[in-house]
Amino acid sequence: MPGNKSWLPAAGIVVLVWGRPEGIEAVLAAKFQASLPHLDERQRRLVMRAEARSSGHGGIRLVAAAAGVREGTVSRGVAELDPGQAPLGRVRRPGGGRKRASELDPGLRPTLLALVEPDERGDPVSPLRWTTKSTRKLAAELTRQGHRVSADTVAGLLREEGFSLQANAKTIEGARHPDRDAQFRYLNEQAREHRDVGDPVISVDTEKKALIGDYKNAGREWRPARQPVKVNTHDFPGRAQKAIPYGIYDMTANTGWVTIGTDHDTAAFAVASIRRWWRARGRHDCPRARRLLITADGGGSNGCRTRGWKTHLAGLADDTGLEITVCHLPPGTSKWNEIEHRLFSHITTNWRGRPLTSHEVMLRTIAATTSSTGLTVHAELDNGEYPTGVRISDEDIAALPITRHRFTVSAKASSRTSSHRPGKAPSSSCTCSWR
Repeated sequence: MPGNKSWLPAAGIVVLVWGRPEGIEAVLAAKFQASLPHLDERQRRLVMRAEARSSGHGGIRLVAAAAGVREGTVSRGVAELDPGQAPLGRVRRPGGGRKRASELDPGLRPTLLALVEPDERGDPVSPLRWTTKSTRKLAAELTRQGHRVSADTVAGLLREEGFSLQANAKTIEGARHPDRDAQFRYLNEQAREHRDVGDPVISVDTEKKALIGDYKNAGREWRPARQPVKVNTHDFPGRAQKAIPYGIYDMTANTGWVTIGTDHDTAAFAVASIRRWWRARGRHDCPRARRLLITADGGGSNGCRTRGWKTHLAGLADDTGLEITVCHLPPGTSKWNEIEHRLFSHITTNWRGRPLTSHEVMLRTIAATTSSTGLTVHAELDNGEYPTGVRISDEDIAALPITRHRFTVSAKASSRTSSHRPGKAPSSSCTCSWR
């Protein structure tokens, strides 16, 4: 007979039996073995449903046997593809799976918020008021209070409530001077005026002192796994050599100059570094210069109240014939100094995670510093001695050829006097000229 019908004699009666091609179950088993491991649970049900439908009557039992699953699993696949049902677009129906911890325990979320923010949302005598609120400690305290939960669940709940790991933000600067914006505008005008006529404008400061030797340097570098650079565990005072990088950044030329001192960070060392820069670079880059503008913060070796700084700058002005103007940035704004983010930040990035084992290593590392804007840096070592404790009398200061710029909001133009009156420096920016 044609097709897959077969006539089988049984006790003299002819019976019609619907059969299937021989070996169909083995073929299905091989197909499922190759494809089902790569599908998710819903996709597996849908594939088995399609095979069951195409197999006709008894297809569910045949497919279940070939795939090695329960017949109910295949039946659910058949029901999911019934006409009229839109595709789910997901593995399980909405609401499937284990319920969230916050749904099973309605008191979990408010208890967690009371622990995290005891001053605003909860009890000010919370047991975690004075301890680190890590997710593990929060989970342990919640479990102690009857809310059994894991650290990962706590982290998820905190994110849902808009929390994230936060560090302290250094934004509070204290009282603002009423002339602060006008002070910066005045400094900007001074810099623009000097640059427009070809006079150099430099930003100066001392970088953080560095230890020379096998000592830790902040930052990380790519290295073979589990092979960090080994350094000393302690840096006791007196045992390690120190290096004092004094930087000079030329705002017009986008070049840096760093003098590495080995003695003390004094005003004499700072001015000696500027003198080195002028002789090697400044006078060649600006051959017609008659003036020099220096911007600096108000503290350290180049501070506005440092008498050594004023005295040595007067000597530099006399040696070079330049009229030197120094604009000190207002208190609390030292990070606005150009050298901080145009030179020092790139140097710090360049030597991160690398021990400065010698002065030569430090010099080469600084000299190799570049930036996307074309920064070039020159570094030199200064082994000179710069003793501290040098006293300068009031008479010596009064005799210096210093003119203080009298800055006010109502009168931005500087009024120049022929002498400098020593006294307490104002809380605003300080601008002086040496001739």
